[in-house]
Amino acid sequence: MAEGLILAALGGVLIGLLLTLFGGGGSVLATPWLIYVVGVADTHAAIATSAAAVAVNAATGLAAQARAGRVKWPCATVFAIAGLAGSVTGAWLAMMVDGAMLIRAFGAMMIAIAVSMLIPRKSEGDPAVRLTGTMIWKLAPVGLVAGLAAGFFGIGGGFLIAPGLMAATGMTLANASASSLLSVTLFGSATSATYALHGQLLWPLFAALVAGGAAGTVLAMPLLRRMEGRAALLRYGFAGLVIAVGAYILLR
Repeated sequence: MAEGLILAALGGVLIGLLLTLFGGGGSVLATPWLIYVVGVADTHAAIATSAAAVAVNAATGLAAQARAGRVKWPCATVFAIAGLAGSVTGAWLAMMVDGAMLIRAFGAMMIAIAVSMLIPRKSEGDPAVRLTGTMIWKLAPVGLVAGLAAGFFGIGGGFLIAPGLMAATGMTLANASASSLLSVTLFGSATSATYALHGQLLWPLFAALVAGGAAGTVLAMPLLRRMEGRAALLRYGFAGLVIAVGAYILLR
């Protein structure tokens, strides 16, 4: 049991680091880590536990980004509220799917996420963007879809949230990555709460993931400025890792 907790904590460090640096993507490694590294046999329990830990780790990252002034709260709030219904619905649907089929679908989703990360994103945008009525109608549908995916697969959904925020509002990549953490926090909370009601959350592993995630967030903050010139290269390398893990799941 102690070895499993240590491995879970190490996974939390990795997830917290990636969540803070990229505003998403890192959470997709949480469930495979629990299943293939820690040894959790129940796919649904792994999804529930990872979703809960990702929510807490994202909240830690959100607090750090808020102190840095990067979060666009009005836009982020509209997106997150729209996605809450989707995340609860997604989690409910996932509980009705066989665990083996669900993890295979998860592997396919990992590859799709990685491919989306390879698409070049413009860092330019309006750093002073403000919420308008037109933006609300753009933000809400994308938020709903992102929440549905986050709930079904137990992921943060940041890979959908940051691009969605940029497309709907014209904000910068830095602001979108920071603002996306609000939705990651709420989606993960809703997903894990849905599973917890059915007794499928592993609390000791959750605590280990959270502790590791907090350390990962602390490690990530000094790296944010240093990696500005290498962000694209790091993202490509990370996307390659996610593709490899997704392929392993599908071929296993």
